[in-house]
Amino acid sequence: MENREQGYTEHMRVESPEQFIGMFGIREENIPLFREELGVDIFAHGGDITLSGDPDKVALARLTLEKLSEIALRGEAVDRTRIRYAIGLAEEGKADRIAEIMRDVIAITYRGRQVKCKTLGQKQYVEAIKNNTATFAVGPAGTGKTYLAIAMAVVALKNKEIERIILTRPAVEAGEKLGFLPGDLAQKVDPYLRPLYDALHEMLGVDAYQRLLERGAVEVAPLAYMRGRTLNDAFIILDEAQNTTSEQMKMFLTRMGMGSKMVITGDVTQIDLPTGKRSGLVEALEVLKDVPDIGIVQLTHRDVVRHELVQAIVRAYEKHAQKADRTERQRRVFRP
Repeated sequence: MENREQGYTEHMRVESPEQFIGMFGIREENIPLFREELGVDIFAHGGDITLSGDPDKVALARLTLEKLSEIALRGEAVDRTRIRYAIGLAEEGKADRIAEIMRDVIAITYRGRQVKCKTLGQKQYVEAIKNNTATFAVGPAGTGKTYLAIAMAVVALKNKEIERIILTRPAVEAGEKLGFLPGDLAQKVDPYLRPLYDALHEMLGVDAYQRLLERGAVEVAPLAYMRGRTLNDAFIILDEAQNTTSEQMKMFLTRMGMGSKMVITGDVTQIDLPTGKRSGLVEALEVLKDVPDIGIVQLTHRDVVRHELVQAIVRAYEKHAQKADRTERQRRVFRP
């Protein structure tokens, strides 16, 4: 540790070349990002790392790098999204939780890829599913709401905790008209269910999925097909729940049978219902917030695990919506 005119300096060392590459990249392409986000000068040579700048920022940078090195030591890739997320946690005083990222394996796909929680929000979501009979997950696109729920459902099926997986969505048009699509009703609603098929195919493989489908262990159907049924010993996932009406949501929730578990996912900023129709998801979150054995998890742009540009897009839309809300409130206050 040194005090120089240009600021405070600390040294640290990463022993393993694999660990170093995991943190900084093969060509050290992550170092400029660390410099920008942490506000310190970072120089790396071999396994030696020098941090210079404001003492508090240097201390934060060292703590963040030490925690990220633990993730890299496990063989996990520390990509740009994970770096920004880890720095955000450290700035909030939660650096001790950085090592929790991508620690626990939730499931393994048919290709052998491990499915892990990449954010603390996702970890909270998975814990809520484990600990509650019904779980609501609300958040923007790319936060893993549907994918993690399907991963948990597949694990439960393989462990014989349930007898079947049921996935459903409301068939609500998002700027397109269902009637103009070709084919019969089943073919018309198929595009709305495609994201569910994709996730199942990735988890199970197409052949295994087809076998489970034929014997009734997996069912993918529009929400309307749930009416009048009692669903026992099933893991039931309602996706895109923001597009349910109040009546549809109540109908769905009362399908719960013995030995079943429900997960309801949605994004309340992407409601495609006709003007004047209230979202059943919005209402359910208000009505059921204090009911025991129901978990409610709010995911944010920080839990987006797609391309980092998706995270930036979601954040920009959130800021725009907040600005619009403030403008509307001011307009109401000053209305003559």
